[in-house]
Amino acid sequence: MANRSLGDWMLLRIDDTDPARNLPGGENAILEDLGWLGVARDEGPVRQSERAERHREVGAPLGPRFDGITLFRDDGTPTYHLASVVDDIDFRITHVVRGNDHRPNEQLHRRLFEALGAEPPEFVHHGLILGPDGKKLAKRAPGATVASLREEGIPAEAVRRYLEELGVPRHDVHYDLPRIHRLAVETIQALDDEELAARVGVSASVVPVMRGARDLREARAYADAVLTPPNSDLSLDEKGRATLLRSRELLERANGSIDARTLVREIKAVGGDLRTLRRALTGQDRGPELWTVIAALPPDETLRRIDAAL
Repeated sequence: MANRSLGDWMLLRIDDTDPARNLPGGENAILEDLGWLGVARDEGPVRQSERAERHREVGAPLGPRFDGITLFRDDGTPTYHLASVVDDIDFRITHVVRGNDHRPNEQLHRRLFEALGAEPPEFVHHGLILGPDGKKLAKRAPGATVASLREEGIPAEAVRRYLEELGVPRHDVHYDLPRIHRLAVETIQALDDEELAARVGVSASVVPVMRGARDLREARAYADAVLTPPNSDLSLDEKGRATLLRSRELLERANGSIDARTLVREIKAVGGDLRTLRRALTGQDRGPELWTVIAALPPDETLRRIDAAL
């Protein structure tokens, strides 16, 4: 949901007055990011480039320059300063919230509002998000864009919670990517079984194995470890073979109804080789907690994989 603390109506405006800075697919990327975050709009997108005639009409009495600032380029297209102020007037914008790097523009924009016979809105400037080097966070930095977080498997709820925690900071803050990762773990743990399964695109039967994942991408890898039978040969020593035989015995004795935690505890108590059991079931040396793998696998499939390893 969008934050409506500064009003009950939201317009999405695309400030695209500078063709040199407009990237192919940039607008679609913005729309995708906002949709993923759950930021709903009431109107738009309104593109400034499509309102150039209106900007020229309103700004004509001021001339090509105002207070030493260019309002119209040589080709007659309006610059960001004029376009923004005209749009703010036309759409009755009440609050302009920008980073501290825009603070030098405030007085110019106030004078433009007044020159156009309009009351300036309230200007709110917030601190910038800085990278580890103390400079403004670069888009190429790890996790610096919404798209990169989405591709990394961070749930949207975790990103929203982080942004809500930041609020509108008065001073610059350092980007806390580890905090986002912690929020991602909490989010995954809080999702109900059906929702988590839907997010990852798997059956709800494998949800137990995904609960400890750090992000949705890792959750999918954990699920695949359960859903995909191991295809590599397993070299067993005496201890490993004894572990698999004991696991098989426990499963058969319980007719498949043994609690997964209990089974792992029983194997561990007799000094069993849990790594071999994991490799027999998933083909991997590392991954989710072993008991979650056993809980997610149907008992007959667990026995089949043990037999294959033996």
